[in-house]
Amino acid sequence: MASSSASARRTRVRFNPKVFAVAVLASLVLGALLGWLARAVDATWLITALDTIGTTFKNLLTFTVLPLIFTAIVVGINSLRSVGGGRTAARLGGRTALWFALTSLIAVLIGLVIASLLQPGRGLVLRPDQQNLDSVGERTAGSWLDLINGLVPQNLVAAFAEGETLQVVFVSLIVGAAAYSLGDKAEPFVRFNQSAFDVIQRVLGWIIRLAPIGTLGLIGHAVATYGNEFFLPLFKLTGGVYLACALVLFGVYPLLLRFVAKVGPGRFFAKTWTVLQFAFVSRSSSATLPLSRQAVVDLGVDRSYANFAVPLATTTKMDGCAAIYPAIASIFIANMFGIELGVVQYLTIIAVAVFGAIATAGVTGWFTMLTLTLAALGFPAEVVATGIAIAYAVDPILDMMRTMTNVAGQMVVPTVVARREGLLDDEVLAAPSAPPLLSGDAEPTGATAEEDRTAKV
Repeated sequence: MASSSASARRTRVRFNPKVFAVAVLASLVLGALLGWLARAVDATWLITALDTIGTTFKNLLTFTVLPLIFTAIVVGINSLRSVGGGRTAARLGGRTALWFALTSLIAVLIGLVIASLLQPGRGLVLRPDQQNLDSVGERTAGSWLDLINGLVPQNLVAAFAEGETLQVVFVSLIVGAAAYSLGDKAEPFVRFNQSAFDVIQRVLGWIIRLAPIGTLGLIGHAVATYGNEFFLPLFKLTGGVYLACALVLFGVYPLLLRFVAKVGPGRFFAKTWTVLQFAFVSRSSSATLPLSRQAVVDLGVDRSYANFAVPLATTTKMDGCAAIYPAIASIFIANMFGIELGVVQYLTIIAVAVFGAIATAGVTGWFTMLTLTLAALGFPAEVVATGIAIAYAVDPILDMMRTMTNVAGQMVVPTVVARREGLLDDEVLAAPSAPPLLSGDAEPTGATAEEDRTAKV
């Protein structure tokens, strides 16, 4: 046993947090340089290699997401017994949803202000790329019925196989609640989910150690594929989205952390920066879920609540995709086609951002929310299709910042709620921690987590 512990300690030494963080940052720079070089000399083989590296890493991470969501929510709901039982769980869920809505409101207001100042699209005459126009036409536009139609799966296995994140969340909430109501009868099922959760965590820990290599491929392929198209043709749209997201990410969230959660913004970013970097290059809140959930635990949030709140936030809390971007893109498209927006239209944009965010799911959230917003504004179908097709040309670079903002919000809100509910451990918050899932320790869940808290008392 002693030799096993010593071996574990030696393993952890090799994954120094500072070295890992530097490696991820270096891979961002090196990937961008390789991407620029591949584009400059038209090195198809290098572009293919970067794409293969990035896609393989993203797929490795993504295939664990739905099992993680299911087991985390089931375990999280049942371990909420340790924080006060059914009424407490309901209160936590309600306050979490309230903070989701409040921060979405702030984000959409910032998006509207920035768009009103910059007026993106005004005087711009562009023809959409036919391929982009065809791609937009093939996608299903968002509507209020999407929430109902896309919520309940016809087949549980198909929901997992087809990557229907919102359906998996819905099923896991029902199953978790049912297990909670059965009490001791469901204990074997809950323990099975705890074991599965721990196994997935261990696999993710191994995968995350490949993050520097995966990051190099993801950012390298993006630069090689799009180059200056990120910024030059639609500079105001790109700049507006980045500016609004930066104000939320580095302005609103730090204020909430400082004055509501009583958490230093520096401490927050120190523990989450690797997660935010990965969100930026992967462009997927779902793929980032394992890291963001562990980062929230490292911030001192009770594991039971984190297991419930973060997977739920990953599906429904998207300030970048569901609030900021629809606001700016709607004004961009309106300006481009000479459509005047009044007070009623601005209030419509706000209402959709606050109440429609639950219709978003994973990487498709921006499209659902943008088409939902444009439909609510009453824009003609040809205007919607053409406008989105034009904006689609710069979507990859927009999606990087949108996703980074999404993930930050998905970590900030549980931290805020945990502080207000007395579920934030300041000792854990103050303690140094490795990048998420790299410590090599199997973290306790459920009853084990409760035993740890009892031992501390």
